Amino acid sequence: MTLLAPLANRTFARLFGAQVTALLGTGLLTIALALLAYDLAGARGGLVLGYALTLKMVAYVGIAPVANAFLGHLPRRGLLVTLDLVRAGVALMLPFVTEIWQIYVLIFVLQAASAAFTPTFQATIPDILPDERSYTSALSLSRLALDIENLASPALAALLLTLMPASALFFGTAAGFLGSAALVWRADPPRAPARPAASVWQRTSAGTRIFLATPRLRGLFALNLAAAAGGAMVIVNTAVIVGTLFEGSRTGVAVATGAFGVGSMLAALALPRLLSALPDRPVMLTGAAGLSVSLIFGAVIPALAPAFAAELWPAFLIWMAATGLAYSTILTPTGRLLRRSAEAAERPALFAAQFALSHLCWLVTYPLAGILGAWAGMTTAAVLLGLLAALATLGAMRLWPRALSDPSASDERARG
Repeated sequence: MTLLAPLANRTFARLFGAQVTALLGTGLLTIALALLAYDLAGARGGLVLGYALTLKMVAYVGIAPVANAFLGHLPRRGLLVTLDLVRAGVALMLPFVTEIWQIYVLIFVLQAASAAFTPTFQATIPDILPDERSYTSALSLSRLALDIENLASPALAALLLTLMPASALFFGTAAGFLGSAALVWRADPPRAPARPAASVWQRTSAGTRIFLATPRLRGLFALNLAAAAGGAMVIVNTAVIVGTLFEGSRTGVAVATGAFGVGSMLAALALPRLLSALPDRPVMLTGAAGLSVSLIFGAVIPALAPAFAAELWPAFLIWMAATGLAYSTILTPTGRLLRRSAEAAERPALFAAQFALSHLCWLVTYPLAGILGAWAGMTTAAVLLGLLAALATLGAMRLWPRALSDPSASDERARG
């Protein structure tokens, strides 16, 4: 089966188009928000943006399970379209913001809508593509879409900024969400399976309870932490490393980030065939171990960069690509574990729990990467985050024993 085979399914193809369109809108939002924060706060713009991103993580962690408990019974098409319209409405308000507190309120509303939208969207795909090989290819396509967006959105923003003011990027964001809403409406995704009667608390905690009861998912939580440790090092500190240690420009930051994306895309392209031959556990653990090794041994690059910047620049790009490859190897198969660990009626709650718990890891590693990089230096930050990834990998090996690599969901939960 080829990577593009899932696109033969018309419903999935339209939903995938919706994902790509919304991702482009989200990419423009990040850039426009950074420029808006600078316009309103000047030199303190980075602090404003940091608080806004923290609010994003808080919304993701706190709202996803609650939203599923209250909204999970609604028809998916109407729910997803409504949430896209909410996000588009917020984006249309942002160009008219005049106070910093208004940014925080609007971003929280937008990210709350995303916290309800994304797990619902993700839980829909296994119902559309019940065959595991097709679903694995769909996961790789989604990963590729994320990586391509990371490359395409800055280029699109740069083009648009030559034609219009920065505030107009928010209208591009709104267009992305409106395009997503239209494609979701045309796709008409299937309704969620009926859920058994339960209290609000039981529905809210259902996904977390499945995580705690299933060894492969307890291991997945540790793997989420490993991925967040490596991802935070790259996202938070790449611009600083390129700008201060390699004396690079914004173009250099884009090239380095692109190298990370290329590594991630290579993993996404290779994983469908690899996962058809090997279980998820050794593949994901190898990715996590590779990520920790990459961080620890790659720490020598920031240490030597001030003296050998020109010579080490190619090595730095290779390191970024290797880190991206390991990072994607951990995260791309995640949906397979979730799909295998729950019945259809339980999947929305489980995807919501994964969304919240994975972003809880980012809520820890984002500030940790920033603090370590600022106060202890990039070499120390890379080593300590690499050690954190290594400890998380060892935890995953223990929490997800080899003997429980591929049993059925019911067997594994009973034995966990």
